[in-house]
Amino acid sequence: MLRAGIVGLPNVGKSTLFNAVVANAKATAANFPFCTIEPNVGVVAVPDERLQVLAEISKCYKIVPATIEFVDIAGLVKGASKGEGLGNQFLANIREVDAIVHVVRCFDDDDIIHVSGSVDPIRDIEVINLELALADLTQVERRIDRVRKQAKNNKEAAEELTILERILPILNDGKPARLLELTPEEEVIIKPLGLLTSKPVIYAANVTDEDLATGNEWVEQVKQFVGSENAKVVVVSAQVESELVDLSPEDKAEFLESLGVTEGGLQSLIKATYELLGLRTYITTGEVETRAWTIIAGMKAPQAAGVIHTDFERGFIRAETIGYDDLVKAGSISAAKELGLVRSEGKEYIVKEGDVMVFRFNV
Repeated sequence: MLRAGIVGLPNVGKSTLFNAVVANAKATAANFPFCTIEPNVGVVAVPDERLQVLAEISKCYKIVPATIEFVDIAGLVKGASKGEGLGNQFLANIREVDAIVHVVRCFDDDDIIHVSGSVDPIRDIEVINLELALADLTQVERRIDRVRKQAKNNKEAAEELTILERILPILNDGKPARLLELTPEEEVIIKPLGLLTSKPVIYAANVTDEDLATGNEWVEQVKQFVGSENAKVVVVSAQVESELVDLSPEDKAEFLESLGVTEGGLQSLIKATYELLGLRTYITTGEVETRAWTIIAGMKAPQAAGVIHTDFERGFIRAETIGYDDLVKAGSISAAKELGLVRSEGKEYIVKEGDVMVFRFNV
């Protein structure tokens, strides 16, 4: 399962947001730094309205959504790359995730202490990014020293050295390694290093309830600042989300309407994280269950089948496929077949987002 790590300075709302994301998580949320020491982990469903529609068409009651694992990582502080604030342990936790959700405080509250004494989201982002870059810089410099000795007689080592020497000046400037465009082959070479700043990032701008609908000046500053990174900014209110957890669907809708929004930022955050990781969904549906299956963009039909079971990939014959919209318009699989909307796809077919599929295979 792919993992997203929730990071940020102490007291920006990470654990409160995590509790809301996971709904039944038990992360402690308190008004002092390093409240979170061991990372909390929770599995969350990716919101997908299509599943309920298909379940009604198939007349089944069991729905299984796609999921992502979220990790609540303790607050980083200035000097974390040198071990300040238990930094080494926290940086190691970040190294284990696939993507980063960087929570940025975009609200003022005298009752919640800011570790730096004032609210300044750009400064906060720079503190975190610099610490991650410094940690990567140390790792890259050590790796260059090791690889340089091997590069004279080893082609693979020479290729790695070339990439590392391109990354080095970026990190020296305190910027993230993800700014360097790499080919898929180069990404494979460098992946074992697990560079912190090479991980894709979503900035979660944490606001008060009255700013959820429109954002605020701080949110605009964040959007402008991270624009050069091609990073996504999602506006959330951790406090609002924590209040929504225990409400009925009707009360949730009424509460959100009173704030001028149709949904909280939480669903947008989960969806954005899923997209950030380059994931796609195909769906299977029948009398037993309707289920969303997670694949990587560009996967072909046999690989997608293998996500269900390796036997499906090994013995793949064909995939009976229909787009979600076509199936909904037809009203049923049988009607879709009569209309010629169900296609028979072979081994070279690249699965599309929202494909509804049945796999035929030899045991």
